[in-house]
Amino acid sequence: MFHRVTFRSLLLLALCAALVHGEEKPIEETNSSLPLKKAERCTVDKCQLPNCRCSGLRLPSAEFQGREKEIPQLITITFDDAVNVINYEQYQQLFQGLVNPDNCTASGTFYVSHEYTDYTLVNALYQQGHEIALHSITHGSGTDYWREADVEQIMAEFGQQIEMLEQFAKVNRRHIRGMRLPFLQIAGNNSFEAAKRLDLLYDSSWPTQRYRNPAMWPYTLDYRSVQDCQIGPCPQASIPGFWVNPMVSWVDTQGYSCAMIDACIFPPKDDVDALFQWMLENFKRHYEGNRAPFGMYLHAAWFQRGRHNFEAFRKFLLHVNKLPDVYLTTASRVIHYMKHPTLGRPFHSCPKKPRTTCVKQNCALRKVETGEMRYMNVCDSCPTVYPWLGNPLGTTAY
Repeated sequence: MFHRVTFRSLLLLALCAALVHGEEKPIEETNSSLPLKKAERCTVDKCQLPNCRCSGLRLPSAEFQGREKEIPQLITITFDDAVNVINYEQYQQLFQGLVNPDNCTASGTFYVSHEYTDYTLVNALYQQGHEIALHSITHGSGTDYWREADVEQIMAEFGQQIEMLEQFAKVNRRHIRGMRLPFLQIAGNNSFEAAKRLDLLYDSSWPTQRYRNPAMWPYTLDYRSVQDCQIGPCPQASIPGFWVNPMVSWVDTQGYSCAMIDACIFPPKDDVDALFQWMLENFKRHYEGNRAPFGMYLHAAWFQRGRHNFEAFRKFLLHVNKLPDVYLTTASRVIHYMKHPTLGRPFHSCPKKPRTTCVKQNCALRKVETGEMRYMNVCDSCPTVYPWLGNPLGTTAY
């Protein structure tokens, strides 16, 4: 498992290095076989909330102009990959005692991948009010796998994962609203068309380097996006009503862009105050700017890569949690706000925390594809074999 995490980290570093000072890649033709309508230029008169929004750098209504300091600052804390006993305890410590100005509990979004995940801990995060989102079953074997994927392949990876989360973690299907592609590798129109067919609300896989100061707001794909495309192919089709939650790049200490915190090539020295100040500088571009949502995107493995990473991260959260207009919330709640933006308090009420029953079962299962034994914790009852793509509930022994 260590080698796998390291490989993913290196790939992310390579991908984010493409965001540095080089030229933007042109938008490429996609491999979609679907008869999709080509996206036209967006204008506010034909694209109106709550279900359509042009890509851009500010909220469209006249009431927001010149009143940026009254726009609530939303922060999304997101983690990718497996949920296990080690990072679960870190998540508990990170969010402990954090309450938003509206007295709602602070929450994060977890883009869960299947392998090595403890589904009983996913259930625990879910019941605590965190968002459980999709990051695929297999995680693929590299960027080519996702770049060349057709709609059916992407639907299998994420649609069958929905079945897994329902069965093994007792997550209500209605609460699974978003996805993030492994390695942030988009397959053009196919990625977003598959997500829409799965009745998802949004995707958060697409980084932007150009639009970080001022930062880009979430938008829908009804019309042509102006977002820069470093990791193509990016979509060219009209996919009505489907939201993009853009990953606004951070900047490291040498001015290099990084789509995820743990992919920054030149982070600060391993010192709590230096790390904290760096996080604060990235945050202030949003908070003192146009108030576009601020994303903190990472893998929990980053906390092991520096002695003070975790402490600095927690210190930053405690700091922003004291601000009267900052809300630590989920990616899907950000989209909810985008549909009905307001000044001041962003939400009418706190989200209701789900209540489920989950009796922990420790399962020793054969992985049919390799013959190896795997161990996984699930709610209520063990599958017959280790669940995998094409056999998501582990019911077929072959």
